[in-house]
Amino acid sequence: MTLQIPGLPPLAWTGAEGAADIDESAAGSVLTMTSEPGVDWTNDALGGPQQQAATALGFVADGDFALSARVRVLSERSTFDAGVLAIWADDDHWAKICFEFSPQGEPMVVSVVTDVFSDDCNSQLVEGDFVFLRVVRTGDGWAFHSSEDGRVWRFVRLFRLSSPGPFRVGFLSQAPTGDACTAAFDEIAYTTTVPSDLRDGS
Repeated sequence: MTLQIPGLPPLAWTGAEGAADIDESAAGSVLTMTSEPGVDWTNDALGGPQQQAATALGFVADGDFALSARVRVLSERSTFDAGVLAIWADDDHWAKICFEFSPQGEPMVVSVVTDVFSDDCNSQLVEGDFVFLRVVRTGDGWAFHSSEDGRVWRFVRLFRLSSPGPFRVGFLSQAPTGDACTAAFDEIAYTTTVPSDLRDGS
């Protein structure tokens, strides 16, 4: 099954079919995703079992591009729940940038890059109820950014994944400790023009 958001390539699930709704209005598309309880993506760096029970809705990445969206969590929050922009090749090669709820009860930007094991990094706290997230592919490299307004972008990290792909890129909702997480993605933008400088806010 594929879904379509205007301006994006066709979207398909990386795993089992999940729960998603696309609402079209004059203001643009709103994608709402509700996770199953207890689902996540993580390859524990301390050697615990892999978890890939969450499922992402994405398109096949081809060439340079930037994908961004405003991300909100609509449901009551639980630890590590998140609305996510995600990159997926296989169980051992994937990455995600998350609007996540910390163990201290604070919403924040968190990124995870997995080449066999997950490199998990907390970034800035988010004061409001939303944050803009962005994935950039440039050549063989990937970059994550976040923003308060969708115009000025804060650099989060730059990385490669040692997989030839293909890669799927898109949207995910996770609820590792909760009954569910409902995440909304709007102001979705996709372009094949990427920033010439990944660190200057553009």
